[in-house]
Amino acid sequence: MSPRQLIRSAPFRLALAYVALFSVSSIVLLAFIYWSTAGSMVAQAEETIEAEISGLAERYRLTGLGGLVDLVEARASHSGAGSSLYLLVDPGYHHIAGNLQGWPAAQADEKGWIRFKLEDRRDETNQRVHEARAKIFPLRGEYRILVGRDFHDIESIQRRIVSTLAWGLAITAALALIGGALVGRSRIRRLAEINRTIGEIMAGNLSRRIPRRRAGDEFDRLSTNLNKMLDEIQRLMDGVRQVSDSIAHDLRTPLARLRNQLELLHEAERDEEKRRAVELAIQDAENLLTTFTALLRIAQIESGARREGFAELDLPGLLKDVAEYYEPLAEERSQTLRLVLGDWDGPVSGDRDLLFQALANLVDNAVKYAPSGGRITLGLESEGGRARITVADSGAGIPRAHRQRVFERFYRVDGSRNTPGNGLGLSLVEAVIRLHGGEIRLEDNAPGLRVLILL
Repeated sequence: MSPRQLIRSAPFRLALAYVALFSVSSIVLLAFIYWSTAGSMVAQAEETIEAEISGLAERYRLTGLGGLVDLVEARASHSGAGSSLYLLVDPGYHHIAGNLQGWPAAQADEKGWIRFKLEDRRDETNQRVHEARAKIFPLRGEYRILVGRDFHDIESIQRRIVSTLAWGLAITAALALIGGALVGRSRIRRLAEINRTIGEIMAGNLSRRIPRRRAGDEFDRLSTNLNKMLDEIQRLMDGVRQVSDSIAHDLRTPLARLRNQLELLHEAERDEEKRRAVELAIQDAENLLTTFTALLRIAQIESGARREGFAELDLPGLLKDVAEYYEPLAEERSQTLRLVLGDWDGPVSGDRDLLFQALANLVDNAVKYAPSGGRITLGLESEGGRARITVADSGAGIPRAHRQRVFERFYRVDGSRNTPGNGLGLSLVEAVIRLHGGEIRLEDNAPGLRVLILL
């Protein structure tokens, strides 16, 4: 099974739909997890800043500026290059105490919060800029204190959460795709098995049935119903075939006796007029016998009974025999029968007698309907790994509207109703080609008809 077949299969597409739905749901869920986790961390940091500002404000109220400077220096020294940020400035924004050397250029919002970029002071070799968040608290005398947090750790945790969630989503989607591929491959095998069996049934082997795996799933139920339908179709077709065969067999024997009696009468009769009438009756009996023989032949072919006798055959040699057989008849009608053997040299498995009869019917029609001095071509070449047989003539051809119906039994185009025949020749040809798993098409030869057979 090719990747294209897998991708185009309905089970795999259904799996993709589930993957897409699950991915969207996972993205929404993971976004909520990220928002709640990251938001909680930021809120906790802001609460810590608020608590520190309250403590510093209380120390300033109790001990004044000197006590506040001592406390800020102590906390800044304890924080070191950590995540807590402190800065106490005078009215001219000059540094008094804290681990920030300069006042940030960012503008504070209505609640006194500012966001600014800060270099990572813990890694001297790789200076990274990240976000810091702080709150400004004004003091008496236009002094100001800034308390904040370096969000380096929070950003690192946020990135780790995003990376983890992304990897989790990717792994989940990959596992879902693998599962979809495995499920699709299994379902495609079952469908291919069903299609293969149906193809054999369409080719004429009506005894084939779709296998069941006793799994009790929808495929087993489908197989059971299809097998029941095939049993009923085979029963009906066997009934029709039995009736047709019985009629043909039962009528062929009395017709043969009638023809023999007419021949005896013809030999004994001396009156020319009566002899002529008997000859016409013999000819009609012969046509009826030919028709019944053709019907029995078609029924036998469509039953697939001749498939057991298939063997590898020489297709170019078969076409040579057909051409040699009809070449004298074509010469009598001043026609040119040309055999063109192309580049085909592959093996073909089939029934040689049936293929000979099918090709003989086509060449016989070409000789019959091509005018005196006309051209008939019997060709063989390769097309896409298959044998392409062509029978073309320069006769009147078959109108496009009739090209599909001429394969029906007893159907004849209006212009050919006055010529000998029973309308079963092309029906027999189609039955033979279908028995061999081939394809037959009728095309315009401009002028005339071109019959294409692919085996």
